[in-house]
Amino acid sequence: MATSPDYMADQTGGPLPDNLTIARRADRRPIMEIAARLGLDASYVEPYGHDVGKVDLRAREALAGRSPARYVVVSAITPTPLGEGKTTTSIGLAQGFHHIGHSATVAIRQPSMGPTLGIKGGAAGGGYSQVVPMERINLHLTGDIHAVTAAHNLLAAMVDNHLHHRRGIDLDAESIVWQRVADINDRALRSIVIGLGPRTDGVTRQSGFEITAASEVMAVLALADSVVDLRRRLGRMVVGYTHRGAPVTAEDIGAAGAMTALLKEALKPNLLQTLENTPALIHAGPFGNIAHGNSSVVADHIGIRGGDFLITEAGFGADMGAERFFNIKCRASGLVPDAAVLVATVRGLKFHSGRFKVVPGKPLPAGMQAENPDDVRAGVANLVKQIDNVRAHGVTPVVAINAFPSDYDSELEAIREAAESAGVRAAICTHVRDGGAGAAELAEAVAEAAQAGSDFRFLYPSEMALDAKIERIATRIYGADGVAFSADARRQIDTYQRQGYGDLPVCIAKTHLSLSSDPSLRGAPTGWTLPVREVRLSAGAGFVYALCGDIRTMPGLGAEPAAASIDVDDNGEITGLF
Repeated sequence: MATSPDYMADQTGGPLPDNLTIARRADRRPIMEIAARLGLDASYVEPYGHDVGKVDLRAREALAGRSPARYVVVSAITPTPLGEGKTTTSIGLAQGFHHIGHSATVAIRQPSMGPTLGIKGGAAGGGYSQVVPMERINLHLTGDIHAVTAAHNLLAAMVDNHLHHRRGIDLDAESIVWQRVADINDRALRSIVIGLGPRTDGVTRQSGFEITAASEVMAVLALADSVVDLRRRLGRMVVGYTHRGAPVTAEDIGAAGAMTALLKEALKPNLLQTLENTPALIHAGPFGNIAHGNSSVVADHIGIRGGDFLITEAGFGADMGAERFFNIKCRASGLVPDAAVLVATVRGLKFHSGRFKVVPGKPLPAGMQAENPDDVRAGVANLVKQIDNVRAHGVTPVVAINAFPSDYDSELEAIREAAESAGVRAAICTHVRDGGAGAAELAEAVAEAAQAGSDFRFLYPSEMALDAKIERIATRIYGADGVAFSADARRQIDTYQRQGYGDLPVCIAKTHLSLSSDPSLRGAPTGWTLPVREVRLSAGAGFVYALCGDIRTMPGLGAEPAAASIDVDDNGEITGLF
């Protein structure tokens, strides 16, 4: 099938149009009709135009009497720099359930404009597995990310105002950890000096910017389950330390109340629809490297009562997004997954053979596009390890083989054989070309796995020491021989334990391009040690994160950013968005 030159043909037989064209051709239904499919009365949905709505948090109580959906998380093998299609698979799977007689809802993160205008392009799916309207999703939507930016920067301004007036808490200017954020890729802001000029312009000190998705406020928004919980989490965020080393919080600075006011509407999930009118909840977008990289708890609390299946996506590979879904998000939500999906691609497993180099923005190497199932088999160790990582949490995985036009049947079958040898179901998916019909086989396999249920378990207990939690993840999930903590990391862990943060889960910030902390190591590397150079606290979000390697929290633009191709035509229509 994938060897055919018309593999990426339109459903009508012609060439597959670009994503924006497909999205604009969609038969979008009024948002209140989509709400009804979710089981919601119109009184719980605040319309933002014709086909977007905000869901009031009271909807959870309104849906409480309904049976919970089967809960499915979509993750992947360790991705190439191009990604392997988790979002399209999540959307295609939700549509696919309707083709086999089940209702479903999909819950995904809101795209950041930084990557959208940078190198990645849009993040609302692709082909005939998209959420619409595409332009609004990728450019502002209902303004949630801007609310996060405003709340974060309000706290930053109040921190510097506190330094300027020198009142109250003895905040040490050299120990401030709270920077500013912007939802645009801008490397020039990574390290800056603020307060230059006369004394009235503030205290001069070194600071910097992160992308809004990396803000702890974004992680808080994704994990809070009510306005009260949001207010509490914001208040306990640590912005710096006194000269004696005591933590200073947003509550101490006096900013938490106003921040909550700015975020009150942003806490409501956004309701949209797929191309096949399947309900879609798009909400929050925590940075996948230093945060948990999952959509919001409140969206899942609503979606879990909205049909037969709730599909949610976890960022990056199963060693990162899925591990954090299991051990951070599920702790916060109280929800238990019934099954998991691992997205695998021919190009991804060829990448893990170690025989090819993939560079964003450049064509795949010619040898990588040639038919060679042995190259696929050389990389299946990564798939097998990610299967094991899901099973470590007592959850049954299903492998979704996301087919691309350059794939050959022999290569797709090599992935299926590897999955079946590992004892898991597998399905070849063509949802980008065929929409839900192309994911029907996957939906059948997921339904079977979910029906059997899971024996879900956390990877570690809350009472385990922080360093032991990091070691458990490194050795059990990443395959490391052990962990090498720097002297600073040891000191920080000891401090957090003494301050009462030892019961928090941990989030390991490392490269997403390898199971290890070295992006050049492919497959399932062994014989290595995880280096932890620093450990930081996200007290509001409710986790501690360990920095392993050089993690950039403010991306830069490439030589040819996607923004350069975006415009508005004479009819007022956006062009060039992909």
